[in-house]
Amino acid sequence: MRVVTTAQPLDVQPTPLALLLLGREADPKSERGVECPGDLPAPSDPDLVERARAAKAKLGDKVFVLGHHYQRDEVIEFADVTGDSFKLARDAAARPDAEYIVFCGVHFMAESADILTGDDQQVILPDLAAGCSMADMATAEQVAECWDVLTEAGVAEQVVPVSYMNSSADIKAFTGKHGGTICTSSNAKRALDWAFEQGEKVLFLPDQHLGRNTAVRDMGLSLDDCVVYNPHKPNGGLRAEELRAAKMILWRGHCSVHGRFSLESVNDVRARIPDVNVLVHPECKHEVVAAADYVGSTEYIIKALEAAPRGSKWAIGTELNLVRRLANRFAAEDKEIVFLDKTVCFCSTMNRIDLPHLVWTLESLAAGKVVNRIEVDKETESFAKLALERMLALP
Repeated sequence: MRVVTTAQPLDVQPTPLALLLLGREADPKSERGVECPGDLPAPSDPDLVERARAAKAKLGDKVFVLGHHYQRDEVIEFADVTGDSFKLARDAAARPDAEYIVFCGVHFMAESADILTGDDQQVILPDLAAGCSMADMATAEQVAECWDVLTEAGVAEQVVPVSYMNSSADIKAFTGKHGGTICTSSNAKRALDWAFEQGEKVLFLPDQHLGRNTAVRDMGLSLDDCVVYNPHKPNGGLRAEELRAAKMILWRGHCSVHGRFSLESVNDVRARIPDVNVLVHPECKHEVVAAADYVGSTEYIIKALEAAPRGSKWAIGTELNLVRRLANRFAAEDKEIVFLDKTVCFCSTMNRIDLPHLVWTLESLAAGKVVNRIEVDKETESFAKLALERMLALP
């Protein structure tokens, strides 16, 4: 991993609770977003709100706080802008005067912001444990081995890599080095159209569901045109003949939140709520997307609900923090908005960024201490930026 993270020592000997709050220790019992047995964690201490306001005011224009849509409300309150991962990275790049970029999201998002911002800007992730299980499903070593498999099968020269924004800087750099592009859930079809103009096959990393749904639902390819490369099996679990016949080589990765929605969830909500509209993210499984009424990115979901008629009913298949925020926002318009699955589920790593972490970050910066800096090395940054620029140049 070519990422340097820097954390300054505390002035006092931290207690075990402080270590947990500062993201330097882990509590397995707090990782509840995987099994989703209950409700969201309780809000942070309200007294921290005033500390956050004071520290942010002291920093003034030196700090720019980015808040991903999946963050807790208590964190979003202090965000200067909100959005999806790529929108936020671009917003950071558009603020060259901000000395500190505090990214309230997950690790790969902070990396992207560091790639797109100036050398004199410092990107901060309030909790270094805020990672992404999907991004972690594709390592640089695994992808290099996959490329060797494609080479041995005689198809590498025909393959164009397309990597989802939800990937590490190393994977973005691999993509740039091998002539590929990055995509978001909003422009995946445009990215794939471009890729098929460059070559005959696509290696789609790391989310198999977004790749499959875009290829089949939006581009007219068949499920038979898709194969899944499993990095944990010899040769990805595929024969050379399968690689030669395939058009879409999908990496075996997924989002732990969106991947939990099932066809049973869709059928159940339709039975419970008459006339409900099912709206899901394209990271969901293919059968869920096929059964839904509407499919789109996080920004699409927000805009769809903004445009929805009063009194309409919606079951949303995406992260719980966003669903709850939208339900509260549109309650006055009598729009009934529910989580698609009956079992509560939120992104556990996104939820590691809470008010204690944000307060610690802002107060440290206000005191002249840079903590938890995310810095991508220059070689990785160069190739990753090339892949990102190819995306920006898409028609």
